[in-house]
Amino acid sequence: MQTFLVSGAGSGIGRAIANKLASEDQKVILLGRIDAKLKQTKEKLQNPARHQVIVADVCDKNAIGKGLRACGLTHLDGVVANAGIGGENIYGPTDRWDKIISINLTGTYLLLNECLPYLKKQPQGFKHIVIISSILARLGIPNYSAYCASKAGLLGLMRSWAAQYARDKILVNAICPGWVETDMAKQGIQAYADTVNKSYDQALQEQMSMVPLQKMSQPEEVANLVYFLLGEDQTSFTGQTLDINNGALMPN
Repeated sequence: MQTFLVSGAGSGIGRAIANKLASEDQKVILLGRIDAKLKQTKEKLQNPARHQVIVADVCDKNAIGKGLRACGLTHLDGVVANAGIGGENIYGPTDRWDKIISINLTGTYLLLNECLPYLKKQPQGFKHIVIISSILARLGIPNYSAYCASKAGLLGLMRSWAAQYARDKILVNAICPGWVETDMAKQGIQAYADTVNKSYDQALQEQMSMVPLQKMSQPEEVANLVYFLLGEDQTSFTGQTLDINNGALMPN
């Protein structure tokens, strides 16, 4: 049995990743800001008593460190940095730039730095870091400058750390999902619908018409890809970005 930490584990992709790991008989440390959501995730996992919860904001390195110590961990085998927020930002008094960058990019940096000592304490085999970025790291849309910049920044962080920690046998990779059927995606569709004065279904149909497979991915599909990258047999992928977007973007 291995031990993995998943941030943003209270819902969506993070919850699906935790469920996949638990179903494969792994131990999961669930980290997030909202205790009730984390406990709800934990209760639905296979062998719920095996898993632990850390209530902490990824922007608060002291809370993360305290939570890790409270878990009594000897080591970590892998970390999935999934926590993040979305939405627009408009320059001015209510600009969300600082908040989005702080959570998505700086928060990931702080979380992983707090977890690194526990990864290095695992003496056997390879350890893994998987960062959940976004298709918007690779393309831009209006009014999402902070989100696009934060997710692109995660790819730079991933590549730097893949080189930096290779000798520690820590493999660092990123996943860039396109549309995934989560609450965040639904909120994004609704916000667009409100802007263009369309119904949710009309806005959804319009967005899916630009995707070759004309569908969203399911959180479980992303979780399966993450699980592959975390696997003991995966010893050669590092510094790589894997796209899962139903053909919405086909980079060279």
